Amino acid sequence: MEAVRNDPYKNFHFRVYFGGIAVAPSAGFEECAGIDVERSTGEGLGDRAESGMRKIVGINKITDVTLKRGVVRSSDLNDWLHQVREGTPGGYRTVFIELRGNFPDAAVRRFRLERARIVKHTSGPLNAGGTDVAIQELVLSCEGLNIG
Repeated sequence: MEAVRNDPYKNFHFRVYFGGIAVAPSAGFEECAGIDVERSTGEGLGDRAESGMRKIVGINKITDVTLKRGVVRSSDLNDWLHQVREGTPGGYRTVFIELRGNFPDAAVRRFRLERARIVKHTSGPLNAGGTDVAIQELVLSCEGLNIG
């Protein structure tokens, strides 16, 4: 177990699992953005005379999560993309994103995306004359987000 820290964890040390925690991660992404939950509010009449207007809590809105990485062969990702394209069962997955500590086995925070599905997949740009790494982008939409 990693000792309690006063300094923040690095944001580049994480693992992504498609379809649950397995022995090995499904992919190594270099960027993960959009793990956000927003709760809408409205105004309503208070139940006490002194309170005036009250804020009423609405529904949760979970933003799409964007993962970017260098293009690497991943059978888990390819199988999932095929299921989404064909509309076969298995298009929804539970995706885990783990923030890792300084030690290889220490997960300090885990984000669980429930009923996640691929809404956008981009490969490229591919340029034979360039020297940049080809970036693959994956955008996931989910129906639930748990942070643990």
